[in-house]
Amino acid sequence: MRQWMRRVLGALLLLGGAGLVAMTEQGLLDHHHASEKHGGQILDLGTAADSQASHGYLVRVAGPVKVVEAPYDPEFGQRASVPVLIRHVEMFQWREVRVGGDIHYELDWVDRPVDSSRFAQPSGHANPEHFPVLGKQFDAGLVRVGGYALSPTLQHALPGSEELDPDMKSVPPNLAASFTLNDRYLTTSAKPAQPRLGDLRVSWETVPAQEVTVFAQVDGDHLVPASHAADGKGYDVQVGDRSLVDVVPDVPESPSFVWLRRTAALLLGLIGALLLLPERARTHHDLLLAMGASALLIGALACVMWLGTDMTVGGAWFGVALVGLALATWRIRATAK
Repeated sequence: MRQWMRRVLGALLLLGGAGLVAMTEQGLLDHHHASEKHGGQILDLGTAADSQASHGYLVRVAGPVKVVEAPYDPEFGQRASVPVLIRHVEMFQWREVRVGGDIHYELDWVDRPVDSSRFAQPSGHANPEHFPVLGKQFDAGLVRVGGYALSPTLQHALPGSEELDPDMKSVPPNLAASFTLNDRYLTTSAKPAQPRLGDLRVSWETVPAQEVTVFAQVDGDHLVPASHAADGKGYDVQVGDRSLVDVVPDVPESPSFVWLRRTAALLLGLIGALLLLPERARTHHDLLLAMGASALLIGALACVMWLGTDMTVGGAWFGVALVGLALATWRIRATAK
């Protein structure tokens, strides 16, 4: 009865080790396959960014947006320490408004030239043909998050919008003679409350430098969109410090304490193999045989699971199985002699 109980317990421990390594490797495989859909393997760096250690990986990096080279609007002399500065230009123009069968005309601020030649009643409602000043976007020369520089695509994906109070003192004299400050606008209207046809008003919008979470691929010291992403996008940017599951909810978390679990699986296999050996006084030869049997079983199982997915991991487990086979064979032959 005692011998039978030892063998049952040994078999259960051996199966427990195999089950533990199978669960661990399957969790890693699920994470691996889901990550590949986004363009590669994923590292969750948080605020601890290391460009040398993570080159080529998809990473989650969180932290404040740091503007190294601020954008500048040279025509109006406006500058702001933000990732993106956008100039908006509007002109006071005639608009044709249709309500059912009725047509009427009204003057309003519009951010593009309105072609009055297409009006049903163009007479008396002629608009200027073009804007003397155009709207433009000015990007910061260098923007970093967590130690990485953002590519233009990621820089333009930064969320949020804030109005900028223009600095009238920075406006060049030639434009300062034509524009006056009214609230957050520079306008050519002599009476801002009563604009006239053709008057301009200029304003600026900024993308704020705030804390964000960036999910993208590491290219040197830059973050860029992943080129092999199945969704064709390969990046994500969100406000605040967001967890990896918030950024990529379809990617299961990688198992924790992977090496501890793998070591525990080998130890369970070793103890199980020892209990399955014939009952006698134990020597170091029995321990080596049990180690070989455990390494052979655990290594072969894990190796088969990684076949066709990752040859590096699969090859490492194959090496463990080979060492186990060699060790077990050596001890069996030595015992037989």
